[in-house]
Amino acid sequence: MTPQQEWLETNGLGGFASSTTIGMNTRRYHGLLTAATNPPAGRMLLLSKLEEVVTVNGRRYELSANQYHGVIYPRGDQLLKTFQQDPFPVFTYSFDNITILKRVFMVHGENTTVVEYELVGPTETEAILEIRPLIAFRDFHSTTHQNESINGSFSSEPGLVKLTPYAGLTSLCLAHNAEQIEPTGDWYRNFQYALEQQRGLDFQEDLYNPLVAFFHLSAKSSAVLIASTIPRKSADAPALHIAEKNRRETIQRNAPTKHALVRDLVAAADQFIVSRGDLKTIIAGYHWFGDWGRDTMISLPGLTLVTGRCDVAKDILRAFANSIDQGMLPNRFPDAAEQPEYNTVDATLWFFEAIRSFLAYTNDEGFVRDELYPKLKDIIDWHIRGTRYGIRVDADGLLLCGEPGVQLTWMDAKVGDWVVTPRYGKPVEIQALWFNSLCVMRDLAAKFDSGITSNYASMAQKAEHNFNIIFWNEQSNCLFDVVNDAGVDASIRPNQIFAVSLPHSMVSLEHARKIVEVVQRELFTTMGLRTLSPSDPAYRGRYEGGVWERDSAYHQGTVWPWLMGPFITAFLKVNKSKPAHKQAGKWLEALHTFMQNEGLGQLPEIADGDAPHQSRGCIAQAWSVAELLRAAVEDVYGKLK
Repeated sequence: MTPQQEWLETNGLGGFASSTTIGMNTRRYHGLLTAATNPPAGRMLLLSKLEEVVTVNGRRYELSANQYHGVIYPRGDQLLKTFQQDPFPVFTYSFDNITILKRVFMVHGENTTVVEYELVGPTETEAILEIRPLIAFRDFHSTTHQNESINGSFSSEPGLVKLTPYAGLTSLCLAHNAEQIEPTGDWYRNFQYALEQQRGLDFQEDLYNPLVAFFHLSAKSSAVLIASTIPRKSADAPALHIAEKNRRETIQRNAPTKHALVRDLVAAADQFIVSRGDLKTIIAGYHWFGDWGRDTMISLPGLTLVTGRCDVAKDILRAFANSIDQGMLPNRFPDAAEQPEYNTVDATLWFFEAIRSFLAYTNDEGFVRDELYPKLKDIIDWHIRGTRYGIRVDADGLLLCGEPGVQLTWMDAKVGDWVVTPRYGKPVEIQALWFNSLCVMRDLAAKFDSGITSNYASMAQKAEHNFNIIFWNEQSNCLFDVVNDAGVDASIRPNQIFAVSLPHSMVSLEHARKIVEVVQRELFTTMGLRTLSPSDPAYRGRYEGGVWERDSAYHQGTVWPWLMGPFITAFLKVNKSKPAHKQAGKWLEALHTFMQNEGLGQLPEIADGDAPHQSRGCIAQAWSVAELLRAAVEDVYGKLK
């Protein structure tokens, strides 16, 4: 148990609860109830934490732990004996010959967090538990500071308290089985969040305490507090507990294989699938990402098809198809009520691959033909005549993209006006995706529109021919990363792996082997692939510091676990042997070990390029889980039937 380990509960709406295993918030995103008020957007951190004091035999024991300037206080972490997920976070505190169990879980489909306390000890032992809720009521990217605008009053009836601290915001309902509620009206000032300080962001916060609740604890009675945006009853807790535990067990039980890694990945996958209106979407990562077009399309096969949730995949494809504009999928749906952003070239091309995968798993030709195929045709037409940001098919049949100041590929870090990896012209993975999309259209046209099959076939053939002429780097035995009017970019990056891993590949088996060899030698780590070879002068081996330092390292050497998926697929394409499969299994198990220990059931967004490859960024990333799960099932532990 360390302040570095972070647990995560989600609710299927985009809301979440999260903190460290010692109960000390180290991020502005940590809290017991971050509610998605307009799922999956409008996320508000309502309840930050609970200050807890247990009185036994006249002695007071504080269970909380907070970071203030230069000190941690109280030191409840010193009373904490164990933390485990079973499957929810369970904290075990021991003192004065008794044990207190604290359980936290969210209710699926509700902005509701349940916190339960049990006393374990001699049957005659009794204790008083005091709980002081600390509320923030702010956008989850922000921090709260003491102010005079807050309405500290609350309404109270037996078993339920309701607070509306700021006009126009949602209310917080606290269902409880407390014996007594007393108003307080205190500000707790100057909490410090170490991880935000390290990231060069606002790291201090004040939190408001409206009341204190007193509970009687004994071997026969537990304490319950349910924080929610809707009225609940404390008596609901046992049923909610059983229902949520059964829901999660069912998800794991329905995993495509019984392999422990696959079961754990299936459980992790569930946390990213959330509602968007009447349809579904995918949260790119916790704590701070929303639903991004690129991440959603890359993640869809692993999170939904491999896991047997094909109805969810259908909803997601329909939701994004309805948002296509000028032949482009949105890059992201903003949290606020702005219009979707379309500054991406590859999200649209990953849409084709997601549909190909959907059809392979479901054989639902009717849905694809009636709702998706016309949109795919329109996308190709827009790319031929040209759409936003200079995206258009060039005379050689390859796809041009990019304008100064705009980052269109997945390597999209930008600091002010500085695009760190501009990649204007013809990025290698965009050509691989474009060719794959043309082949998907060729195959769909053969089913639905045979008169134009040859059009897509000839476009694909032309792209393949010219790609192999201009992209092969004879000196390095791999592919150039970008080709444009200024020349070629020979940086050794992982983007070339998609020219091998995608179902429709333009490269020969001989070249594919060489590409995999170079990528493995220069970029491979046990946490994923580096984004730049360490031999490159621009390589940055550690992702740390303020915004400028971190963004300048984001794609300049930082490791991305999601790239392990396409790498394993490519590796096994060119190494069809039992030893190769055994090796791929070892790579998967290394990441499984991370999940079981540091990751607490999840995989992170990124890691340092330098050993020991410390995890960084989001603690839970959709495509990290999705691509590992897809590769594990399709390539290593079981083939798609």
